[in-house]
Amino acid sequence: MPKFQKESFFKSFILFFITIEILLVFIFYNYSVVEKNHLKNNIFLEMKNYSYNFNNDKFDIDIVSKKTQKLYELQGDNKNLYIFIDIENKNKDLLKIIYPQSEFNNEILDINKKLLFQFITFSIISLFIALLFSYYSLYPLQKSYSILKEFMKDIIHDINTPISTMKLNLSLINIKDDEIKSIEQSIKVLEMLHKNLDNYLKDNTVLIQEYNMKDILNEQINFFRSIYDYIHWDIEISDEIISTDKYMINRVVYNLLNNACKYNISKNGYINIKYKNKILIISNTSHGIKQPSLVFNRFYKEHDRGLGIGLHIVSKILSQLKSKYKLEVNKNNIVTITVTMK
Repeated sequence: MPKFQKESFFKSFILFFITIEILLVFIFYNYSVVEKNHLKNNIFLEMKNYSYNFNNDKFDIDIVSKKTQKLYELQGDNKNLYIFIDIENKNKDLLKIIYPQSEFNNEILDINKKLLFQFITFSIISLFIALLFSYYSLYPLQKSYSILKEFMKDIIHDINTPISTMKLNLSLINIKDDEIKSIEQSIKVLEMLHKNLDNYLKDNTVLIQEYNMKDILNEQINFFRSIYDYIHWDIEISDEIISTDKYMINRVVYNLLNNACKYNISKNGYINIKYKNKILIISNTSHGIKQPSLVFNRFYKEHDRGLGIGLHIVSKILSQLKSKYKLEVNKNNIVTITVTMK
């Protein structure tokens, strides 16, 4: 199951399970109150019956002087539960029927144990219900994702053949005029998009080797600068050898520069690229981002252009490489992405 489906399943399961548990807590709490009142009522009735025949070992009796006590009403203190009965003698004394508070507490404890066992049983049942509900509620999403994945695999396979054919035919042409260069650039864009889609569907194995980060950056910068020549480029790159996966870093740099160019302003736009001590900073003018916290989410986009997977691929790769990243947008709509490589 893909990561985003696992997250959706987990969130759905937690939400449904917590909802059931809250409902169970409410039901069992009220039930415990009802049971406690029911126990008190039974004790009161037993005390009244005891006052007629004194045939019950669980109660004690005492004779007290008649004052302002309430008759035939269950009362209690820290030690006992009791009721007062009018015995209508000459001294006008009252009969006090006593039930130890400790015994009452033991009966309450037994009730709570039974309720706790029932609560745990129902919680286990609700756990399985939540699992089943979450699975079946996400089934349409899983099916749609499978269809989309197969569709994208077919597209990737179909795109690869014409790209390879065009690259082969262009390599046989000796003429290198502006039109040929434009075609070469377009093919390279298609090839990059093809690699993005392929990367989206695969969990690539990380292959760590030593590379010059300056060469990796310059390769991508030269490609985009030739296409977006109306943008002002300000570049400060240190010559530095790093241990990384070249293919993955190429994907990261490509997608970051692609976004910086694609969503740049058309007049007086600029891209500032700095790299030093394993820290890559790319700043660019833009038309603004409404939800900066969402731009790395899968399929999120604020414009009609693009698939909404470029920055998600960046976050996915950097997580695999255990590198950190952050995006900031200032009041002038300057977008700055900082990548701190491991």
